[in-house]
Amino acid sequence: MIRSVYTTIAALCMMAVVATASAEQGNSSRDAAEELASMLRSYQTYQADFIQIVVNENGNRVQETRGSLKAKRPGLFYWETGAPLSQFIVSDGDTVEVYDPDLEQVTIHTLDDRVQTTPALLLSGEVDNLEETYDVSERRMGDNTREFTLVPRGADSLFTSLRLSFYNGELQEMRMEDSLSQLSILSFDRITLNQELDNSAFRLEYPEEVDIIRDGA
Repeated sequence: MIRSVYTTIAALCMMAVVATASAEQGNSSRDAAEELASMLRSYQTYQADFIQIVVNENGNRVQETRGSLKAKRPGLFYWETGAPLSQFIVSDGDTVEVYDPDLEQVTIHTLDDRVQTTPALLLSGEVDNLEETYDVSERRMGDNTREFTLVPRGADSLFTSLRLSFYNGELQEMRMEDSLSQLSILSFDRITLNQELDNSAFRLEYPEEVDIIRDGA
């Protein structure tokens, strides 16, 4: 079975946000979107290790994976998970390549409008028009923690809500819920911001004998 690139990429960027401090309701959606865009825009590169947990509608953990990611503006993204669900995902801003070593296949997808709104690409893609795509709200917990919740305006979105949590300006957690009430949680560790990354770090290498499947093929 081919793993869906939409499900995989969407699941990249989820996180559980646990707040014990009192929360202050934020600004209007437009103001919150501008604040979030400003924070994300300051990330010329982003690198981190992560733990990804998927929880079903009953609150049961159904999957846990560990890996690392790199992002560089404009448009470059690299994602790697280890066994038992080893997978590599690379975007050059125009296409997304997904390599599944166990299946010995690579799927190549065009970055159409639907894929470009996936959470992962907030780290490498265009963020100037968030208000057009999402209803954005913000709350602040103390002096150092800020939380943004994005609810898609379009009916065909890959998720129903996305929450991003920042501490001292660093994106540290995300939580995404889909229409089936499945929750994908992504927690980042060993975060490095704005370190120089060569474009060669965003190239996907795989054996010549793997099957390559393209959009529309």
